[in-house]
Amino acid sequence: MDMELAKADREIVNNHAYDLLAERWYEAQDDPIALLRNQHKVEMPWILDVIEKNIGGTAEVLDLGCGAGFLSNDLAHAGHRVAGIDLSESSLKVAECRDHTHSVKYQMGDVYKVPFEANSFDVVCAMDLLEHVSEPSRVLAEASRVLRPGGLFFFNTFNKNQLANLVVIKSMEWFVKNTPDDYHVYSLFIKPEDLKVWMREQGLESREIRGIRPVFLQKAVWTLFRTGVVPKDFKFTFSKSPTIAYTGYAQKLK
Repeated sequence: MDMELAKADREIVNNHAYDLLAERWYEAQDDPIALLRNQHKVEMPWILDVIEKNIGGTAEVLDLGCGAGFLSNDLAHAGHRVAGIDLSESSLKVAECRDHTHSVKYQMGDVYKVPFEANSFDVVCAMDLLEHVSEPSRVLAEASRVLRPGGLFFFNTFNKNQLANLVVIKSMEWFVKNTPDDYHVYSLFIKPEDLKVWMREQGLESREIRGIRPVFLQKAVWTLFRTGVVPKDFKFTFSKSPTIAYTGYAQKLK
């Protein structure tokens, strides 16, 4: 039943597009995946800092919908013990090849039915995942189940308003080469206040939410608009307002 739901999600949003990237996950600039890579560069130091302050030392981390391992591999490089699950076999192969620590435990896995026992992890991550599933509350329930009491849940997703629709969906379709159809679907975007309620229902208390967006007044934006290619120096920044996209973390109540 859970796998059938995951398959049904692909009829709504184009999750299949990630199966086709192969090495383009890490190398393509003429693809929206380049924007995700650069956004990750901003989020990663903050994630490591929050883990250090709240967990300390080495953490057991689960990366839900890990894709080609941007987050998983960086966490492993920082010394954490990491497992990553995804339904894209081709993406998992790329992730394994890019894991220079050879320590991340990658496996096929459904985020609606996570293949781990309860209370197995100190940290669970769902970065750029919740807007790709039709029932995010079920993903949150699984994240909470496998988290230990006091553990951390990290997330990143898109707000649900017309500015987010314009920047995330329309602008990408208009200006970024090779943007697949239905790469993002507005109906799956999530208001922060709704996410807070859903997390609380699963025993996850929101601790911080911060906006994240492109740096609009940068030369790289105009280069992207002109060429359809994402410059390597395209920058993202955290912001006070979560109007377009937001990242944050919650803690599992003890």
